[in-house]
Amino acid sequence: MQTVLINLLYSVVSIIALYTIRHYIFTLNRLFSRPRQPYVDIGTADWPTVTIFVPAHNEELVIGDMMENLLKVDYPHDRLIIVPINDRSKDRTKDILDKYAKEFPVLIKPYHRVSGKCGKSSALKEVEPLYKSEIHLVFDADYLPGKGLIKQLVAPFFDPEVGAVMGRVVPYNIKPSLLTRILDLERSGGYQVDQQARMNLHMVPQFGGTVGGVRTSALKSIGGWRSDTLAEDTDVTMRMTLEGWKVAYQNRSECYEEVPENWFARIRQITRWAKGHNQSCARYFFPLLRQLGKLPTLAVLDGLMLLGVFLMPPLLLVGWTLSLTLFYMGNQIGNLFMLILVISTYNTLGNFATFFEVASATRLDGSGKRILLLPFLSLGFLVSFVTVSWATISQILSSPFNNHRKWDKTDRHRNGDVGGNDSSSDCDYENGHYSNRGHGYAYLIAGGCTIVEHIFGRSGV
Repeated sequence: MQTVLINLLYSVVSIIALYTIRHYIFTLNRLFSRPRQPYVDIGTADWPTVTIFVPAHNEELVIGDMMENLLKVDYPHDRLIIVPINDRSKDRTKDILDKYAKEFPVLIKPYHRVSGKCGKSSALKEVEPLYKSEIHLVFDADYLPGKGLIKQLVAPFFDPEVGAVMGRVVPYNIKPSLLTRILDLERSGGYQVDQQARMNLHMVPQFGGTVGGVRTSALKSIGGWRSDTLAEDTDVTMRMTLEGWKVAYQNRSECYEEVPENWFARIRQITRWAKGHNQSCARYFFPLLRQLGKLPTLAVLDGLMLLGVFLMPPLLLVGWTLSLTLFYMGNQIGNLFMLILVISTYNTLGNFATFFEVASATRLDGSGKRILLLPFLSLGFLVSFVTVSWATISQILSSPFNNHRKWDKTDRHRNGDVGGNDSSSDCDYENGHYSNRGHGYAYLIAGGCTIVEHIFGRSGV
């Protein structure tokens, strides 16, 4: 029995060490190599036809700002269709979208869902086949795309091997709380370092389900969107990889999101991500493993580690349990490995590898003062550790393929929301941003500056 437990402990420590090394490789790559950005400077081309999908459920507080920004994008309007998908909203989302459609009947064509499974993936699966554009882009309703973003996201598709593209997500509401500032740091590490390093190393940048898009022929070749998944982004990334399509990442293609402003919303968000990601892990880990020798080795190995990232917190719990068990069985190796696990935890979830990654991202962004917030990342990691562990363990005990049938979206706080998703908000879209065409939120707050300069003072490089 002790031999079995010791071998299990060796395995746990080895896996955790691999993830620690992975963080260092990504960070050192970003610090000491030029970013691979082969498509970002394409400004003039014979642009393909594009449909932009904006899934929305009770988004009256933000959907108008999204429409305002999309109306200003620098993309040929004769090759562009904007399709907001209103999935049974109970607030004024439908009225707002119909108002824009009446004013711009050729460009904006809302789709109002009244039946079928709830959720973003189900909405995309239902509506996507109705539009035959060459490229389909997806944005969440609270995002704020800049003028040149659509061209930047479409440019990689001139490479016939690219099946999906992902841009960079940047929080704009960083001032309200400590949490929003922590999330700003996490996003910097995740995109400026992790995603760009994967792009540099020809690995698997992840399509994030928003601020990105897919080639319609590639999506058709993998069977389209799935409605039985909690994480359509990870699901599409893995299926694209299995079929040999590339995912491109555009680090300079920034889009601005509203991150959770309270811990309850953040915990719900992490729980949703963990369960959706683990669902994809259960489906695609072994099919991807069987592609060793058929697909590029680095891409397969990175894809496998990407699938397993939300399993690390419960794996640490397993390691601690094994160490304590061996210790009380009188085996001193348990004591030794407890120390190793503590150090590995420190490296993997906190002050060494991930802190190094985030600190490097702030330097690359040219906003070094944010480094003063690094110690507070420990709080964010602690919450994530507990939440992911609970979500993963409860999911394993029920079913790794279980899929809920409802929208589980983040509370909105923009434009005076005080009640999260409460559809009875007193936001007056007739006299607010929604009715003032040409004065969307992103442009109002910028005060004549570009939104990047206004919020971050960073160049975007």
